[in-house]
Amino acid sequence: MKIKALAEAYAPYIVERRRFYHACPELSGEEKETTAKIKADLEALGITDIHEMKDVYGLYADLHGAKPGKVVALRADIDALSVHEESGLPFASTADGKMHACGHDNHIAMQLGAAKILQEMREELCGTVRLVFQPAEEVATGARAMLRAGVMDGVSAVYGVHVWGSFDAPYIDFSAGNRMACCHGFQIEVEGCSAHASAPHEGIDAVMVSCSIVDALQKVVSRLNDPLNPLVITVGKVTAGNRWNVLAGHARLEGTVRTFATGTKVEDEMRRVIESTAAAFGAKATLSYQYMTQPVINSDPRLNRIAQNAVVGLYGPEALGTLPTMMGSEDFSVLGENGTPYIYGFVGSRNPEKGCIYGNHHEKYNVDEDILHRGAAVAAQFAMDFLAETAAEA
Repeated sequence: MKIKALAEAYAPYIVERRRFYHACPELSGEEKETTAKIKADLEALGITDIHEMKDVYGLYADLHGAKPGKVVALRADIDALSVHEESGLPFASTADGKMHACGHDNHIAMQLGAAKILQEMREELCGTVRLVFQPAEEVATGARAMLRAGVMDGVSAVYGVHVWGSFDAPYIDFSAGNRMACCHGFQIEVEGCSAHASAPHEGIDAVMVSCSIVDALQKVVSRLNDPLNPLVITVGKVTAGNRWNVLAGHARLEGTVRTFATGTKVEDEMRRVIESTAAAFGAKATLSYQYMTQPVINSDPRLNRIAQNAVVGLYGPEALGTLPTMMGSEDFSVLGENGTPYIYGFVGSRNPEKGCIYGNHHEKYNVDEDILHRGAAVAAQFAMDFLAETAAEA
């Protein structure tokens, strides 16, 4: 098969680019040099229809086939994390306190590999492949910025994958249904009344009220939520008080919600419980709620079929793996908010024999680099197959 053979031939290129980008990570919102280097890499491949973002870093490039057809997008995120790398790799980060600990360097490399394959096959390509290099995934703002910039205009489908540290190499997963939960953020301001710690009846203890709110929020999960709907409510930060012997008059709680439910039901129930719990003690609590990302749900049967068939056609049915649904989040599905169907998969990167045993975001996270050309091949195959299948609809 041509794509498989090309991917194997280009494997050294893909690995080299991965190592290059791994060594020079940039944080969310700072991806200036990364974007410039990606642009140069695309131009070196002969891809020149490149569009840089105006308000954020990142870019997209259109690779035009020789035959008419639709537009399919392949998305790779490009930002790094504020993690001090301790992998010991010879190509480890040269930027102190910054690391591609989530594997986005691999996403860049696989996307460039897919671009190299598709550029080689453009005479057989029906339509256009839009190569989307997205910034600021780690802070859940990059996809929306690109959506606002019109990157998804005219796109008929969008494909994305993530390398995953707890998923064995070389499996690739495109399971249907729920894949990753939403990420919502919230803050709770609790207003009590300060008093001396020896006379608590003279004040309203914002710390005690906050503890009651945290406990009550878990009742939202266990008693107000449908148990068939996964839901996590976590208060991760509490700030309160000025002295050890004074009742806190104010407290601030910050946390996150992860769920596959849509709408405002969780927010509404949280607000009711928070306000009534505070009121029971004579305090006042105010909830601020942010809808940061939506869940990633593979709900399009055609895209599921094309993606799974791409894996099977290239590497056999034994290459398809199953990664359980997770409550972690991704902003990828934002690219589908205008109605564009999407498919999202996972490429296993765990290989104990090569020391690849750490999960994403770990300071020693590394991948089995033999997965990279396979990820590039599947992306290219998906694009080719989708465009060929839909050419008559264009």
